[in-house]
Amino acid sequence: MTLTARLMAGAAMTALTLGTAMPAFAAEKWDMPMAYSASNFHSENGVQFAECVTEATGGEIEITVHPGGALFAGADIKRAIQTGQVQIGERLLSGHQNENAVFGFDSIPFLAPSFEASAQLWEAAKPKVEAVLEEQNLVLLYNVPWPPQGLYFKKEVGSVEDMKGVKFRSYNNTTARLAELTGMSPVTIEAAEVSQAFATGVAESMISSGATGYDQKVWESLTHFYEVDAWLPRNYVMVNADVWAEVTDANKEAITTCATEAEERGLQASKDYTQFTYDGLREGGMNVEPASEELMSGLREVGETMTQEWLEAAGEDGQAIVDDYKAMQ
Repeated sequence: MTLTARLMAGAAMTALTLGTAMPAFAAEKWDMPMAYSASNFHSENGVQFAECVTEATGGEIEITVHPGGALFAGADIKRAIQTGQVQIGERLLSGHQNENAVFGFDSIPFLAPSFEASAQLWEAAKPKVEAVLEEQNLVLLYNVPWPPQGLYFKKEVGSVEDMKGVKFRSYNNTTARLAELTGMSPVTIEAAEVSQAFATGVAESMISSGATGYDQKVWESLTHFYEVDAWLPRNYVMVNADVWAEVTDANKEAITTCATEAEERGLQASKDYTQFTYDGLREGGMNVEPASEELMSGLREVGETMTQEWLEAAGEDGQAIVDDYKAMQ
């Protein structure tokens, strides 16, 4: 029997024992904004996590998930949790590396281009990330990596030279810098606005996983996806530290157990989704293929520049993360 099941069984036995003597209570309701569409595997995983919490706490805490940026835009979710506007939420922390460069550890081009390498990089970075979040009144519950990032275009691209002048969707410092170093024009666009941006010509390219392209049906506007496996960014589910402090020890244990299960489930979903979405992009009519060696060579040079820039920005903490990660290789 899993820990979640034991917790639920214990709650049920307590309720049976107390019978009608048990006082009525109003469930504590938490709102959980998420930036990606309801059909995205991160959002689906978040819904399963929320259901698990409600069951495992015996209904004492109910979490309502708000996907697709419906409650707060992606860029505003982290601040909303910090300030207590919502109790819990999910955010791509690399979108906030302007606050602290450490948040961008998972978006360093070609440093950790596989699921195994990404897990090792997270192990190295976790203490530093949690320390920064603690200073910001946040408690990390779980995180899940995206599939490897590839490049989307509206035309065939065989080299970095072919990328010049293209309007490129950026969502954090790393993607904006990638655009600058390859001669593209960065345009800041949140996940919920991707389809409209491509349809209206506001953007013509992006770097993202097959999952984002598949969910947003980008084949309606774009034609090519190149597998470059640049990095595996992570989505993080966080809770307001003041809210967390008021949660009973029993419910903290229940929530933490649900979070562990969500992290494991989300990782497997990300792995499974990788090939599924590549196939889906092809079925939509896109050309899906590995990038040419010429393109990869140019991108790796850009990656080396960006790695050095990130190390300079992140200082001793960043160097410690990279050193600890490389020691695992």
